[in-house]
Amino acid sequence: MSAHPEQSAVTVLGLGPMGRALAGAFLDAGLRTTVWNRTPGRDRELIERGAVGARSAEQAVAASELTVVCVVNYDASDAILRRDEVADALKERTVVNLTADTPDRARNTSDWAAGRGIRYLDGAIMTPTTTIGTPAAVFIHSGPAELYQEHRPVLDTLGGTHTHLGEEIGRAAAYDIALLDIFWTAMAGYAHALAVARAEGVGARELAPFAKGIGAILPPLFEQTAEEVERGTFSGEGNPITSAVSSMAHIVHTSEGHGIDAGVMRAAEGMARRAIGLGHGTDGFIRVAEVLGRSGS
Repeated sequence: MSAHPEQSAVTVLGLGPMGRALAGAFLDAGLRTTVWNRTPGRDRELIERGAVGARSAEQAVAASELTVVCVVNYDASDAILRRDEVADALKERTVVNLTADTPDRARNTSDWAAGRGIRYLDGAIMTPTTTIGTPAAVFIHSGPAELYQEHRPVLDTLGGTHTHLGEEIGRAAAYDIALLDIFWTAMAGYAHALAVARAEGVGARELAPFAKGIGAILPPLFEQTAEEVERGTFSGEGNPITSAVSSMAHIVHTSEGHGIDAGVMRAAEGMARRAIGLGHGTDGFIRVAEVLGRSGS
């Protein structure tokens, strides 16, 4: 059991936009909230709302059983947590690191924490700052289940849904990376589509309603193709990968005809052509996931 059983206090390290949103939600829930940021001054509004501003990171973590960290990456969080005086103050306390980074970095920091007697959970925030403290927020967590359950009452005050994905510490970061892969490649595709449409005399507002329609097609496709990947079937009935390559080539041709970089679509076309070259021309496009997985194994 923890030597610090109090559940009415929390410390937040990192007061960028997301860190401030987290601290604000804790305050709104009535928790004694201690805050600290490397750059002075960002705690002013939170202190006015009732937060305790710590003079140092070690003072901040000593104030609470639970410390929530949310900074730009693990270089930044390690620079704070791995200082000897901070690590000493954290001994037998819990860190929930909501900083986005890679699964390997989460595992490395977890190993370091274990060696210093620090209890450690990793996590990720999958929604914008405006959702924090509302039902729309989405959090994912990984690490020891018992530790997660112990601090669940405090985490729940951040609103939304919280999902524990398993005890393997890198699992939340793995989900985060995969989901952000979807988001940013989709946004890159949309930005490219807007450029091509504009070159053809179609305005962004004109295209947007139809783009929403394309977006609506995707959720059922995610479910269907996930089942195919799990089964290894990759059906191309109705839309084989050879057909996909043909439409991709049209996009490349039109883009480059207007002097618009088509590198992203050329990369997608190249992946599809590789699958065809391996004898999968009659399969669906999602066969690409299996082909990419071979090169990564």
